[in-house]
Amino acid sequence: MEALLYTTLKNKSVSCRLCHHRCVIKAGERGLCGVRENRDGKLSSLVYGKLIAGHVDPIEKKPLYHFLPGSRSYSIATVGCNFRCRFCQNADIAQMPADRKGMITGAETTAAQVVAAAVGANCSSISYTYTEPTIFFEFACDTARLAHEQGLKNIFVTNGYMSSDALTTIAPYLDGANVDLKAYNDDFYKEQCGARLGPVLDTLKQMHGAGVFVEVTTLLIPGLNDNPQELKQLAAFIADQLSPQVPWHISRFHPTYRLTDRGPTPVKTLETAREIGLAAGLQFVYTGNVPGDDGENTFCPGCGEMIIERRGFRVGAVRVKSGACALCGAAVAGVWN
Repeated sequence: MEALLYTTLKNKSVSCRLCHHRCVIKAGERGLCGVRENRDGKLSSLVYGKLIAGHVDPIEKKPLYHFLPGSRSYSIATVGCNFRCRFCQNADIAQMPADRKGMITGAETTAAQVVAAAVGANCSSISYTYTEPTIFFEFACDTARLAHEQGLKNIFVTNGYMSSDALTTIAPYLDGANVDLKAYNDDFYKEQCGARLGPVLDTLKQMHGAGVFVEVTTLLIPGLNDNPQELKQLAAFIADQLSPQVPWHISRFHPTYRLTDRGPTPVKTLETAREIGLAAGLQFVYTGNVPGDDGENTFCPGCGEMIIERRGFRVGAVRVKSGACALCGAAVAGVWN
């Protein structure tokens, strides 16, 4: 399928405008993501409708804690990614084109079939996740439009590297997003991910400004992005440039893919980061990948009482009504119905 958001250049080259890499692609070649190919001067998506995954997940798995808690989300992905994270959690599918000589695989699926599957599984939303949804943007757009027509909400779980044009295109159909803010350090982005920090910060501000409900996740990796001063800067960015009510998820790292030279994140490091976030004024800071930790729960910013209890992906009582604490009436940001 012909891709969206590209410009034709001389000698049948094209400039892809989908993400901030802004790849210039010669005829017969692919962009950095490995799934967009210049075919005789026209940019084509190689993964349109080729799903590598289609599963029903708890919304908490995304993770989204303030978006229809306790609901189910139909999650889809194709192969490919525009990052090269050394710690990729889904490398077998995200890095497939890069690691397996351009290999593209997936089951042929229509947008209508995805929406029908979501409705049939009693899901409240469709999540574009597991890999980077920007790289299967055309299919995500078509699916998201149909999903809205059926009363389903749409969620991106994303690295935040999409272009402003891409975000403007999808924003009318995008209800929520969890954005990975992997570090507050440009060197980390360059060395560990093959990207830059600035565009991610820009996307977060544009997304929040467009009315998309945003939650942020940072995977804390020992010795790479867990410096307390850097975490203070990251938390301050969320609080000051977005909102103190934007939830921040701090997740525990486990060795994987090409980053196996260090152990899992100490729980104490997560606790310290959570304290930093709260001290910066963030009202909702969560610890991830530590089932049973008190940092999984939601506490009211007004009365301090627990208003959503969690253990892993299981949700207990939800004491939030019409965007406010059911106990004291304090505002609690989120999508609740």
